[in-house]
Amino acid sequence: MTDANGSRPQTAARGNAADDIARVTGFPATGTAWSELEHGLKTFKGLDYDWRGGRLPSYTYFYSDELLRVQMDAYRLYSVENGLGEGRAFPSLTRMLDDINAMVLDLFHAPACAGMTFTSGGTESLFEAVRTARNYFRANKPGPANGGRERLNVIAPVTAHAGLNKAGEIMDIDIIRVPVGPERRADVKAMLELVNDHTIMLFSSAPCYPYGVFDPITDLGAAAAARNLWLHVDACWGGFISPFAKELGYAIPPWDLAVKGVTSLSADIHKFGYGAKGASALVFRDSELKTFERFEFSGWPRGTYATPSFMGSKPAGSLAAAWAVMRYLGREGYLETTKAAMDATCQLIDGINAIPGLRCLEPNREANLYGYVSQDPDIDIIAVANELQGKGWLPGQLREPLAIQQGVNPVHLPVVPQYLADVAAAAKAVRKSGERGVFNPRTY
Repeated sequence: MTDANGSRPQTAARGNAADDIARVTGFPATGTAWSELEHGLKTFKGLDYDWRGGRLPSYTYFYSDELLRVQMDAYRLYSVENGLGEGRAFPSLTRMLDDINAMVLDLFHAPACAGMTFTSGGTESLFEAVRTARNYFRANKPGPANGGRERLNVIAPVTAHAGLNKAGEIMDIDIIRVPVGPERRADVKAMLELVNDHTIMLFSSAPCYPYGVFDPITDLGAAAAARNLWLHVDACWGGFISPFAKELGYAIPPWDLAVKGVTSLSADIHKFGYGAKGASALVFRDSELKTFERFEFSGWPRGTYATPSFMGSKPAGSLAAAWAVMRYLGREGYLETTKAAMDATCQLIDGINAIPGLRCLEPNREANLYGYVSQDPDIDIIAVANELQGKGWLPGQLREPLAIQQGVNPVHLPVVPQYLADVAAAAKAVRKSGERGVFNPRTY
């Protein structure tokens, strides 16, 4: 069971174990031995959900202990180096970055003139895409927009990631969200009707995070090309699984830089690229666009400070881990990890559809994301989520429609039977008890 806030209460054993670790009430006067700190860290981990056991819908992306060791060892070798010194103090980072660029651009069918920025994650990738599009717009659009500071806008389907609005808030850019069309995909016609002289970007997802479906990228690309508009594709979830799922025979719609009209694309290496956290790729169709992303400032005594993107100091370990994992897996390895994730996805969808009163949203199987709803008025789906949480699972929740949403990675494949059994038991218990749940708005 869960508490009133929808959180899993700690068991007495877990709570007592953590309470044995002395709390800090101020800055310590003396140091603490590493052995004691290590014990504390390992004890704290007992408070967390079992990600190795597939109990999380996202947050962690795990395939095997062997692959995890490659990631961690590579990160450790570069845990001190600073990505800000890439190309100056640490030429080795440039060497690895060149390799990552080559792998990413090839994977996403980028033209020879394309360029890439290595970022800290999907949020920075989205921020950089919007910022670069804004700078490009101001430099190239005639009239008052050229160098002006009027409010600009991005047109996006309502399913666009919330990080897009964070970028808009920081830069005072309006994010205009448009209702989706059939199958919960972007409504191209409705989006184009809202384009005006201050529109700097059309936004799309491949796939969208709420529903796991792809927006009609081909249609949006054609419209963007015809109107000379910037089109960004957010593939932060699917970028490192969709190419391999397509190769395995799944019906993945066109979405990457092979589609005419796509200007930029973002994909997280730290998701299904299995890199360490802090690794994402922002790809531009034309590397010249990166000149509008670069930050440079000379109005201080030190001299010229320049960065290729928003971040200054950044962990070199995430870059080294990305390089190592991508080289370690190769296409063959990614096909293997993708097969495990997609097999688990399909087994889960089939199994949930077989549970009386529950049904997975359609379409599905375009990505390793799905949601399921209750079709039985006696089964409250949020109450089912609460029951699952009480069994040690952390279910995602979807507001529109009320549903349980699940991201799937390879670690879920071995626990499919247990999860399905627990879902069936939860649905049966809720039907019997009449329990009603309250949607938890903080479900990311």
